[in-house]
Amino acid sequence: MIICPVDFNGHGGDNTEGKRGKKHMREIMAIDVILDECLEVEGQGGKACMILFHGTCDCGLFHGRILPGGADTQKEKSGELRTLSARYILEGTDAEGNACRIFIENNGAVQKDGQITTKPLIYTDSKALAWLEQADLTGHVQPAEHGVRIGFEM
Repeated sequence: MIICPVDFNGHGGDNTEGKRGKKHMREIMAIDVILDECLEVEGQGGKACMILFHGTCDCGLFHGRILPGGADTQKEKSGELRTLSARYILEGTDAEGNACRIFIENNGAVQKDGQITTKPLIYTDSKALAWLEQADLTGHVQPAEHGVRIGFEM
């Protein structure tokens, strides 16, 4: 049984900013992540864990799976917010049906209310998805049945 040390108290953002100027974001990609193992260490000045995972992506832009080796490294210094940095490679097909890979480095923090917002860095060998490397994306992590769901919005 995997025990993820992240406490999901939040229910996710509503993708709005303030009451005057609403900012509606559109989800362009979602990844279903299944947690495999959590390796933890707690020291005097903080704690860290590495969460190993696998999963799938099935959306209009891309269909495929996370290759073996995906890991989310989380650190929390005493008295500070927990930070995370997940790195993984997806392998599958792009919207044009071409075989491709997508590397994602997803960096973020767990907020006091439990919400996790991330900023992904993406590299891909897909010509159809090359624009993702320059896109201003935001990620949101939500609990799911066997792990988490990461949605990328712009």
